[in-house]
Order: sequence, then structure tokens, then C-alpha cells
Amino acid sequence: MKNKRGITVLIAGSIMQLFLGILYVWSVFVFPVSAFYDWQIDSVKLTASFMLCFFVVGIIAGGKLHLKIGSDKVVLMGGLLLAAGMLSTAFLPINAAWLMYITYGIIGGFGVGSAYNAIICAAQKWFPNKRGLATGIVVCAFGLSTVIFAPLIRTLIGNFELRNTFLILAAAFFTATLALFKFIRLPDESTPAASPSAALLARRQFVITETIRTKQFYFIAFSLAVATAPFFILNPSFITYADARGVPEFGTIIVMMTGVANACGRLTVPLLSDKIGREKAALTVLFVTSICALILTFAQGALFMAIVLATAFCFGGLPGLYAVLASDYFGIKNAGANYGAVMMGFALSALTFPVLISLIPGEKVKFITLSAMAAGGIILILLLLASKRKFEEANG
Repeated sequence: MKNKRGITVLIAGSIMQLFLGILYVWSVFVFPVSAFYDWQIDSVKLTASFMLCFFVVGIIAGGKLHLKIGSDKVVLMGGLLLAAGMLSTAFLPINAAWLMYITYGIIGGFGVGSAYNAIICAAQKWFPNKRGLATGIVVCAFGLSTVIFAPLIRTLIGNFELRNTFLILAAAFFTATLALFKFIRLPDESTPAASPSAALLARRQFVITETIRTKQFYFIAFSLAVATAPFFILNPSFITYADARGVPEFGTIIVMMTGVANACGRLTVPLLSDKIGREKAALTVLFVTSICALILTFAQGALFMAIVLATAFCFGGLPGLYAVLASDYFGIKNAGANYGAVMMGFALSALTFPVLISLIPGEKVKFITLSAMAAGGIILILLLLASKRKFEEANG
């Protein structure tokens, strides 16, 4: 079998991503943490914002570090930081619950982001001609974490209480990291002709300071920001919306089903981009997202559920798609750092759009606005396509 080492990287990286996907499971902790620490729900939810913000910071750092010390060492560092953050959270005093912002949010989020990006970079470089498929596989595993860990954490809390659950998770992350990190290595690029990504390395390889000076970077980053906005608005309120849209009995089921839809999108959309091109795949996702947001102005019952799942599918496909889109334009050598810069659009969307959209009066107007934003993303990708030929001529 060809590229056995690359397949090993994919397998080990995917298993590691299952553990790193704890990032998206904070909603399961919200009520138990609130009850245990007598902490307001909104304050507890803020932990996820810290984790998401430092997830992006970790992506940038991991993207730069993996070239200097190797993907395996970055995965080791990231996994151990996540385990340390979880372990520290287990020992927080009752009167200092806010320290969770640091232990779980900042330390854990940074660890997840750095390891996550190092795994994506390694996968892309071992499979340069199937970057969409390779990236899709590892980010799909990241998305599946919600499906696996959400019920597991509920069970652990029910049987062992909150603090012991954090201890168990810390031990699991520590063990998984030590068992897997050594298998997640970059191919040898010291002799470019022998590297799997030799052809891609022959073209210009942008460093991050060069990337952020191109208009193509802003087309990509801002289109990602508007593409993710509808899901970020829906995500915290699935159960509330299900109750209002006539399917209250399916509120919890929708949460689980969106995890599956998200994971499917993470695999399918990057793979589709290998077949039809990155820009066409992005246009498809943005178009579907825009239509879904528009339908959400009136959808009820089963239609509402279907549209939510379609939105989750599109959202899931974006991280993997934009990882390979960034490497298409800015090169594969520094793909990790450049992808981290592009993911600032993701962070912008998560941290600002929920607040801004909440200021808009009327639910229908909110979803119309989200639809228009996704349509704006289509325009940005069309501008990216229009500039592509001249960009490639200038940069080899």
C-alpha cells in the first residue's frame, strides 16, 4: 500500500481529534457547573467564548511552531495543555469559579487549537493531491467528538460528580496524547524532490506577513466569517427554537443530530472541493447557507429540523474547506500559520455576530440579515475567483 506513513498520520491524527473536539461540548457542562459553583448561567457560558478565542490563537501558534519543532511535538504540547487545563479545573475553589476562564478556556482552548492545526498541516502534506479528503477526515473526527463525548460526559457527571469527571477527562487526554503524538509527523522536506508535496512547494510559499497583505486573504477570511454566522446564532438556542417552531419534543435530539450533520459536512465538503474546486465548493456552501437562513424566517416542524441540519452540515464543512483553500492560494509550506490567520474570520464571527444580531428587532429580520450576509460571502468568493488568474501569474 502506498503512503503507509501518511495513512498512519491520518489514523492517529483522527483519533487525537476526537479528544480535541471537547471544545464543542461545553454546553453539557453549563448546568452542572452553574449548580456546583452557584454561578450564573451566562457567566458559565462565557467559558466557551474564552475557549473559542484561544482556540484560534492556538491555531496560529501551532501553525508557526510545527515548522520549527515538528507536528508531533506541537500535538504533544497541545494535548498536555488540554489535559493540564482540565486537571486544574477539577481543583478550582468554590469561591473562584471565574478561574475556569483561564484553566478550561485559555489553557485548554490554546492547547486544542495548536494540536488541531498541527494535525491538519501534517495530513495535508502527506496527501498533497488529496488535501480535501485528508483534511476532511481529520476535521470530521473533530466534529464527531460532540456525538461521542456529550452523552459520555452526562453519564460521568451523573455517576462520579463534576470534579471527578474533570479528573477522568484529564487522565484520558493525557493518556491519548502520550500514545498518539509520536505518530503525527511531517514528511521529510529537506530534499524537496523527495517530498510528497514537492510540486506544491515549487510555487511561492507565503509567510503570514505576506499573506495578510493580499486582498485574496480578506476575500477568504471575511467570506468565512459571514458563512459561519447563521450557525453561531442557532447553536446556543436549538432547544428554544425547537419549542417555538412546533417540535419541542425533539429539542435534545436536534442537538445530537446537528453533531452528526456537522461531522458529515466536515468530511463531505472538503472531499467535494477536490472534485469541483475550492471556490465552487465555497460558493455552494454559501448559497445553501443563505437559502437556509431565508427559510428559517418561516420554517416550522419537520422543515425547521431539516433546515437546521443543512445549516449544521454547511458549517461543519467550512473549517476543512478553508484550510485547503488557504493552502491553494498561499502555499503548503506555511499552511498552518496562514490557515490560522484565515480562522480569525471564524473568531470574528463567533465573538461579534451573535451580539450584533441580537440588537436587530424581530426574528424574521434577524434571519433575513443572516441570509444577506451569506449572500455577501458569495460576492467575496466571486471576487476571489476573478482575481485568481492574475494572482497565480504573479506568484507562480
